[in-house]
Amino acid sequence: MGDHSSESAAAVNDLTPPAPLPFEGRGEPVAPALGPTLSRRESTGGVGRADADSPPSRIGRGAGGIGSPWIVEARGLRKSYQRGALRVPALRGVDFAVRRGEMVAIMGPSGCGKTTLLNCLAGLDTIDGGDVRVEGRSLRALSDDARATYRARRMGFVFQAYNLLPVLSAVENVELPLLLAGERERAARRRAQAALAEVGLTHRAAHRPAELSGGQQQRVAIARALVTRPAIVWADEPTGNLDSEAAAEILDLMERLNRELEQTLVIVTHAPEVARRAHRRITMRDGQIVDAGEADLAASAGGARTD
Repeated sequence: MGDHSSESAAAVNDLTPPAPLPFEGRGEPVAPALGPTLSRRESTGGVGRADADSPPSRIGRGAGGIGSPWIVEARGLRKSYQRGALRVPALRGVDFAVRRGEMVAIMGPSGCGKTTLLNCLAGLDTIDGGDVRVEGRSLRALSDDARATYRARRMGFVFQAYNLLPVLSAVENVELPLLLAGERERAARRRAQAALAEVGLTHRAAHRPAELSGGQQQRVAIARALVTRPAIVWADEPTGNLDSEAAAEILDLMERLNRELEQTLVIVTHAPEVARRAHRRITMRDGQIVDAGEADLAASAGGARTD
């Protein structure tokens, strides 16, 4: 897995029942069940719209709010880790942004900071400097509890190791985030079944993880990430444990969910074949972004994709 991936796995599993967020009134409405009628592309226009043309380096300070094409904006991110007597920098003033409905791949050699960046963008890890805004809200300004609650309601996570509970069936794993968020059992089960149908696993709903192939387990993990209807899904090496055939199936699924549901996806990967599926490929080296992938976006808007 990528840099500090064990921290990601531990953090995403702290599914405690959420308290009301300080910036919410009576809370957000319950999201509808997943199903074939969920496409938002037609109503919102998607990532190819003219209002998403500005490169991330030029976004205004109000990015990410209602009506903005930007769902994530990070400015000047700095993060370091203590290793004995040494303070090792992991992120060195990173600026980063993601458009609504975009599928972005973050690439780079091991130790370049890509998983650290994902953790910081998702609020799984603290930052030493800078700011991250998701949907117009500063994660740094939230308390730990409020940030955890926001993650549970508005973010989904997919990791290399699947992180499924072995004693639960597929449908029980998928419905777990809903139950912990206070959803009624019957409604949670209905939404979990719809999510499994979306990833093509209705016939495996009653099976436990040990009875599923690696590709099927990752489909369950994707269904769990989608069941809360998150604003964004973060994926850290989602095909890392899969053979080439299963990996291709997972990539086809993620690409379809992005296209049909306009699901925003940020994927950390070492694999060029994964990155090629994204609208934009971000390249990191030594804790910095050295290529923001604007050439990919221009090629995609023109009907072509760079190799």
